Amino acid sequence: MAPRKPIVGGNWKCNPATFKEATALIQSWNKHATTYDTEKVDVVISPPALWLSSLKEPLSKLGMSVAAQNVSKTGYGAFTGEWSAESLVDLGLTWTIIGHSERRTKYGETDADTAEKVARCQELGLNVIFCIGETLEEREAGKTDEVNKRQLTAIVPKVKDWSKIVIAYEPVWAIGTGKVATPEQAEETQAAIRAALKAATSEKVAEEMRIQYGGSVTPDNCKALLEKPNIDGFLVGGASLKESFVEIISTAGPSKLSELWPAYKEKMTKEGLNEAAQAAFKYNLGVIASGANVMIGESMLDPVDNLPELEKLKIKTDPTLLKKTVVLKLNGGLGTGMGLDKAKSLLTVTEGNSFLDLIAKQVASMKKQFKTNMKFMLMNSFSTSADTLEALSKYKELGKGSELEFVQNKAPKVTASDLTPATWEAEPAHEWCPPGHGDLYPAMLGSGTLDKLLKKGFKYMFVSNSDNLGATMDLKILTHFANSGAPFMMEVCTRTDADKKGGHLAKSKATGGLLLRESAQCPEEDEKAFQDVSKYKFFNTNNLWVDLVALKASFKKNDGSLPLPVMKNNKTVDPRDKNSTKVLQLETAMGAAIQCFEGATALVIPRSRFAPVKTTNDLFALRSDAYTLTKDSRIVLADARKGVPPDVKLDGMYKFTDAMEKMIPNGPPSLIECKKIVVEGDVTFAKGVVVKGTVTFKNASGSTKEIAAGTYEDKTVDL
Repeated sequence: MAPRKPIVGGNWKCNPATFKEATALIQSWNKHATTYDTEKVDVVISPPALWLSSLKEPLSKLGMSVAAQNVSKTGYGAFTGEWSAESLVDLGLTWTIIGHSERRTKYGETDADTAEKVARCQELGLNVIFCIGETLEEREAGKTDEVNKRQLTAIVPKVKDWSKIVIAYEPVWAIGTGKVATPEQAEETQAAIRAALKAATSEKVAEEMRIQYGGSVTPDNCKALLEKPNIDGFLVGGASLKESFVEIISTAGPSKLSELWPAYKEKMTKEGLNEAAQAAFKYNLGVIASGANVMIGESMLDPVDNLPELEKLKIKTDPTLLKKTVVLKLNGGLGTGMGLDKAKSLLTVTEGNSFLDLIAKQVASMKKQFKTNMKFMLMNSFSTSADTLEALSKYKELGKGSELEFVQNKAPKVTASDLTPATWEAEPAHEWCPPGHGDLYPAMLGSGTLDKLLKKGFKYMFVSNSDNLGATMDLKILTHFANSGAPFMMEVCTRTDADKKGGHLAKSKATGGLLLRESAQCPEEDEKAFQDVSKYKFFNTNNLWVDLVALKASFKKNDGSLPLPVMKNNKTVDPRDKNSTKVLQLETAMGAAIQCFEGATALVIPRSRFAPVKTTNDLFALRSDAYTLTKDSRIVLADARKGVPPDVKLDGMYKFTDAMEKMIPNGPPSLIECKKIVVEGDVTFAKGVVVKGTVTFKNASGSTKEIAAGTYEDKTVDL
C-alpha cells in the first residue's frame, strides 16, 4: 500500500485581528515557499469566514488550499448566521473543518450535528477535516478511546467516500494550555483511532485514512511526532499564525532545497562565506531545485517603445549630489575567454594604458572637473583582488583596502545530475565559481559596504563594468536620477544588428514593470523575436544607478536577498577536462535588479557611454580609429561613426589576445568608414590598410598571408 501523504492544516480561528495582518502573514510565508514541496504534503488553511474569498488566490499561489472552519447542516434557506455547503462549493472551496472541539464545547455541537454536516459535504463532494478528541476530565477518567470511538462512529453511516475525509485528533486538554502529549501518547491514541475505524469500516479504509494530530504543534516538536507511524500530519492553531509555520510544513513535505541546503550551508560556512552570500545562493538554488522554468518566453513580454533620452533632457544640474554619490566599477572578471590568466582590466587597451590605468585617470579627471573628492570603489573577485590592488598602488589618491574595494562572493558549483555540491579532490578550487555580477548586491550587504556608505551619508551609486571606458560620472544623469525619485535606473542604448545577440529591455505583461532578458533566458523557439532589433529596441549597457536607501529596504523586504532571475550555465567541474563531472554554475545579472524595484526606470544614452571589451573582436575595434581617447581618458566612438560601432568578426583562431596581436603587428586597419569586417584564416595586416563598407578577407591556403596596404571597399578579398 502506498504511503499516506501528510496533510498540514492551519486553523486561524478568529485571528488575526485585521485583514492587513493576514495578508502580511501570507507574504512572510512566500519568502519560504521553496522550502516545502506540495507534491509531498497537502496544506489547508482555515481563515475567518469573511476572508475566505479574498485569501483563496494568494494562498493558492503558495500551493495551499482554503477551508471553512465550519459548515451548516442545512442547505439554502432561512438560516441566519449559517453558511451552507452549497455556498462553499460556489466560492470554489474544496475543504471545511467539522466538529472542532470549540464548536462542541462552546456552541453545543453534538455527534448528531457533526454527522449531518458530514452528510451534506459528502453529497456535494467537499473534503472534510473531521475533529475528534477528549477533554482533560475525560482523559483523567480513562475515557480517551471511548470518546474518540463515539465521535468517530457517529459519522460512519453518513460517509460514502472515505477519500474525502481526514481525521484530526485533538487532545482538547493540550490545546492552548501549554500541555503537550508526548509523541508516544499521541501515537498510542491515534493507533487506537485507526483500529476503531478498521472495526467500523474496513482494513483498507483504516490504512488509507490520514489522521492528523492537533495538540499544540510547533516547529520544535513536529519532527518527532511525524516519525510515528499513525501520525500523518497536523491541525495547527496558534503556531499557524506565525512565519515559522512554514517550518512545520517543510518538515512534513521537505522540498528538494530543504534536503540539499544543509550540505551547502556547511560547505559555505566552512569557506567563510557570510550570511548575505549564503542567502543569495540559497535563493538561486531554491529556484533551480523547485524545477521552476527560468526561461522568459515571448508570451510573458511586451516591448518597450519609448524612453527618455539623455540628449533631450533639459535640467539644471546639481553638483551637491556628488557628495552623496559613490562611483563603483565591477572588476571581478578574469580574461580567460581572451587567453589571459589574470584580471581582464590589466589588459593593454590603447597607448600603453590598461583598463585600470584609464579608470584611475578617469577618476582623477572627474575629481578635478567636479572639484570634489568623489568616492570611488571597486568590486573585485577572489581571482582579481591582489593583481588589481598591486596595479593601482601607484595611484595613491584612490585609497586602499576596504575604502577602495570589497570582494565579490564565490558560489559552490552544483552537480548537474542530482544538484548536490560538486566535489573535485584533485583541485578543490574548481568546486567554486563566480556567481555573476548580480552578486554586487549581496556582496555589498555581506561585506558591510552598504551599511558603511549609508552611515557616511551616501545615497546614490553609479555602477559600471571596468571594461566599459565610456562609463564615467555624468552630473546631468545623476541629477535626472535624483529628480526622478526612482529607486533604480538603467542606461540603455538603441540596438543595432551588432547588438542583436545580447540581452534586451522589455516590459513584464504580468506587472507592467521593466525587466531584462538575457540570451541565456530566451527559449530556442523565441530566438528570432529576441534578435528583432525593431521590436526590442534597447539593450542594457550595465551602467546602472541605484538608490542605496531603496536597496537596503529591498533587502529587508526580501529577508536578506534580492529575488534576481537565475541563469544556469552548463559546465564541467574542471573546465579543462570535458570528461569531468557535469555541473551547473548558478549566476545572476546585476541589471536584472530592474524588476526588483517598483518604479525602476531606464534612460537612453549615446554610444559614447558604451565601449566595452568582451572579446578580441571588441578589442580589435577599440584599438582602431573608429574610437578615440578623450582628454579625460574615456574611449568613445569617433564622431564620424554617428553612434554606430563597426561590426568585427575575426576567425576563431584569433580568440586569444596573443594571436590577435600577431595579426596586427603594425596596429589595426582603419575602420572609421567600415560597416563590417570579416577575417577568415591566417593573415597579418600591413601598415596602411583602410577598410570601408563591408569587407571580407579570406585565406584558405593554410599559411600566413599579408593583407597589403591600400583601401578595400565593399568586397571579398581572397588571399
